[in-house]
Amino acid sequence: MKAFIYQKYGSPEVLELVNLEKPKPKENEILVRIKATTVTSGDVRLRSSDFPPVAWLIARLMFGLFYPKKKILGHELSGIVEAVGENVTRYQVGDAILATPTQLPSGAYAEYICIPEDRKKGVLAHKPQNLNFKEAAALPVGGMTALYLLKKAKLAKGQKVLVYGASGSVGSFAVQIAGAYEAEVTAVCSQSNSEMMKTLGAGTVLDYRREDYSTLGQQFDIVIDAVGKTSKSKASEVLKPGGQFVSVTSITKPEQEHLDELIELAEQGKIRPYIDKVFPFTNLTEAHTYVERGRKRGNVAIEIAKATVSP
Repeated sequence: MKAFIYQKYGSPEVLELVNLEKPKPKENEILVRIKATTVTSGDVRLRSSDFPPVAWLIARLMFGLFYPKKKILGHELSGIVEAVGENVTRYQVGDAILATPTQLPSGAYAEYICIPEDRKKGVLAHKPQNLNFKEAAALPVGGMTALYLLKKAKLAKGQKVLVYGASGSVGSFAVQIAGAYEAEVTAVCSQSNSEMMKTLGAGTVLDYRREDYSTLGQQFDIVIDAVGKTSKSKASEVLKPGGQFVSVTSITKPEQEHLDELIELAEQGKIRPYIDKVFPFTNLTEAHTYVERGRKRGNVAIEIAKATVSP
């Protein structure tokens, strides 16, 4: 099978397209032919080892001090089940699935991957029928992070929610999820993304270049920092008494229940992954370059195989 690997930290050019042996599923695993994956900010950060100075050493110890431990990146995927282990019960050949292999030894930048059916070892689910493979691949990481943070902040109907960095992957999901809970959403992003925000359901859009949200004189129940570029002290200027500030810079631990809820919301038509650009698998390096510039909107998808499975 074809796969992109990286054997050292650095620019997008460290990604190498190679031929590897096709994996075989163990008794509790499914073999997935990957249809689509994404390039997340996490993929870019791991590839380049671009971590804040205070976290650099800890990150290197976790992911590889001198060389990366996990050679294949790719934090989310969608695809078709091609084979199942003898103990697998919830999936069968031909099922369309989506998953996040974050905790697995191999990522999604490959034509095939084996994923444990056990929910304690991975996050895996059937693909919503109303999402295409590229949209489905973009659902887990940004969506689960946004939902986890909003639930941590005790999101509820009728609340006022401010999403800072609303045009990114986590932000675009946060806007939609808050809207699905019937909250009143204010999105903070660049003016060029205002129409995108209105399409996703934001009631108010602020241009961060022209307006400082902390001086608006408004009060919010929740401020969610979706890009790690604002602070709790600044958010406290607009939070109601007892209001909550949550940020992607904190430790997040999304679980299967979060993905299950996202899928339910997607099937109800209340959320839909926003796809900025789609790159073919062979152009993965170009996709990393694009994401690294920090101007992507929503999600960047990688099409590994067409929707129709060939023998």
